[in-house]
Amino acid sequence: MVGEARLLKAGMQSVLSTLFPAQCINCGEPATEDFGLCGPCWRETPFIGGLVCDRCGTPLPGEDEGRQEYCDDCLTLARPWDRGRAALLYKDNGRKLVLALKHGDRQDLVRPATVWLMRAAGPILKPDMLVVPVPLHWTRLFRRRYNQSALLSRAVAKAAGLDHCPDLLIRRRKTASQDGRNRDERFANVSGAMHMHRSRAGRVMGRDVLLIDDVMTSGATLATAADACLAGGANTVSTLVLARVAKDA
Repeated sequence: MVGEARLLKAGMQSVLSTLFPAQCINCGEPATEDFGLCGPCWRETPFIGGLVCDRCGTPLPGEDEGRQEYCDDCLTLARPWDRGRAALLYKDNGRKLVLALKHGDRQDLVRPATVWLMRAAGPILKPDMLVVPVPLHWTRLFRRRYNQSALLSRAVAKAAGLDHCPDLLIRRRKTASQDGRNRDERFANVSGAMHMHRSRAGRVMGRDVLLIDDVMTSGATLATAADACLAGGANTVSTLVLARVAKDA
């Protein structure tokens, strides 16, 4: 009976793949698998690999020799988190995919994004980590209907077998857009904007936190969120983002 069921399932999948062939999640052209990229789009998507900054995930020149290396920003700025990774550069198809998830209601992109995030996160994952998304202010959440960072964090937590706390942090102050602001203005804009949900404080005490967001530019938003986690008793904070805005990218 088990063998027959497997054959039936395989047959149904074959029929479905014939009726509904896989399409590229970026351009809609034929792809080799569901929720994947076609060959040209894969080549044009700026995945991050090789030597990266151990604190923010930005690519670095040189070969990865197993040592922790840091970019200029992470050597000069006091980052409140320990380690960080990013899956993509925020340019070309990377930017297009992030904006489609963030503003285009393309929640189907969470599935492939999770694969990319898990690949990037390997070196910084720890047992019993608590996975936490960067929160939206409630007014923005009401307009958008979903927090893209929370969708990503839930999927990553499930894939990694880790606890997920989507409402650990609250954005208590509605901040203006970070677009067009320089680094200092970005930090000032979000300073003190987040705090920990009182009824969730017990979940973070003494634990390592994996903080997830869609994009990192200056790191101001992640720093504010990490500060809130540490103030609430987190042991350490690491960051994971889908895309990283990098200099000269």
